[in-house]
Amino acid sequence: MNVSPLEWAITLSVTIAILLFDIVVIGRRPHEPSKRETGIALTIYVSLAVAFGLWTYFFHGSQYGVEFFAGWLTEYSLSVDNLFVFLIIMASFNVPRKYQQQALLVGIILALIFRGIFIALGAVAINQFSWIFYVFGAFLVYTAITLVRDTDHEDDGDNFIVRFARSHLSLTEKWDGLKLWIKQDGKRLMTPMFLVIVALGTTDLLFALDSIPAIYGLTQEPYLVFTANVFALMGLRQLYFLLGDLLKRLVYLSQGLALILAFIGVKLILHALHENELPFINGGEHVPVPEIPTLASLGVIIVTLAITTAASLYKTRVHDVKREEQAAGTGEGSEESLDSR
Repeated sequence: MNVSPLEWAITLSVTIAILLFDIVVIGRRPHEPSKRETGIALTIYVSLAVAFGLWTYFFHGSQYGVEFFAGWLTEYSLSVDNLFVFLIIMASFNVPRKYQQQALLVGIILALIFRGIFIALGAVAINQFSWIFYVFGAFLVYTAITLVRDTDHEDDGDNFIVRFARSHLSLTEKWDGLKLWIKQDGKRLMTPMFLVIVALGTTDLLFALDSIPAIYGLTQEPYLVFTANVFALMGLRQLYFLLGDLLKRLVYLSQGLALILAFIGVKLILHALHENELPFINGGEHVPVPEIPTLASLGVIIVTLAITTAASLYKTRVHDVKREEQAAGTGEGSEESLDSR
């Protein structure tokens, strides 16, 4: 894929402009966004992503267009899973609703920075070491197994770095708007917002370890890897407020993502075998194994996400109906016992 410096410059400029617009708009008036506000913003971001994908398809070739859509959908689905942890972090730190937008925006900016670093490192590693695909593939398969085993999203963001900050920094439990620190009795104290930002930042760093190898399994073009991540993260804040409790209904999301990550992991290992240069595998020669086309990968991702969402909503709906029936039965039983008296 031939991407000119001008195209890179325009992409980076537009990304920065959108982030600055978000910062100015949100910073002007902290508030809890309405469903209409988040719906409009999310529609705009998704439309921009689709438009970019179509532009890539027609101007850079169908192969790269399909790679972008596959990468964007994968990153978006992983981002939705990340929202579970964001919800838990917000709840565990009791972040006021009107300040959650700002905290999420900072978290998204940190995610872009971390992912940008990992994208650059991944591109260098791929160009220098063909065996890195074995590492990426094995890591994704391991991550998939971990997702299947641990589906309750119990991580509350209180990781090692947050615990270190709690034990080594002077903190206050008092919220003071968006301030990260305040002065009290001549002493500088870190606010809960500081800990929230630290928790979101370190969580973003861990998420980047999963997402970057996954998308490199779908495309080896750094430009597409970067833009897919940018568009996936742009709508994350709006999705957080728009979906709200609906996220808790996606009970099979972890299993669906595990299947996608395992599939991409196997795809990476097959690609590594096809490009093999390790002397202890087939004498350092390429292994003639079939590779999975990107279009087939896109189909697997779409079908998996559709089935996962439908199955999750069906299960939670059945659970709600049973709970309502039990509640109704309990109520009737109480009335009968009163009548018998």
